[in-house]
Amino acid sequence: QVQVVQSGGGLVQPGGSLGLFCAASGITFSVDSMGWYRQAPGKQRELVAAFHGGGLPDYADSVKGRFTIYRGDVRNTVSLQMSRLESEDTAVYFCNVQLRGLGSVTEYWGRGTQVIVSS
Repeated sequence: QVQVVQSGGGLVQPGGSLGLFCAASGITFSVDSMGWYRQAPGKQRELVAAFHGGGLPDYADSVKGRFTIYRGDVRNTVSLQMSRLESEDTAVYFCNVQLRGLGSVTEYWGRGTQVIVSS
């Protein structure tokens, strides 16, 4: 059974930094994508940053230059380093894993981690 466990986040002042970590286990198919999404109150869930296959990561325009996604040393782990945080970054952040197998893609989500940027 696939499990996606995430940690990190919390409360930080504008201009500060936070980190998020995600580990996926129980994976038997190929990882098509692994990364982070977020959902702010009253808004749709949106991509923050993600690796697709073995290539370079994608970032939302709003976080480019401020956020960095890293592959972990342990297989199927990723972390997100967030710097120069802004109030607009306040949201619940979700780790997402997409697995490709048997001709289809199945995605799994972490439980979500609150990030609050406020003075």
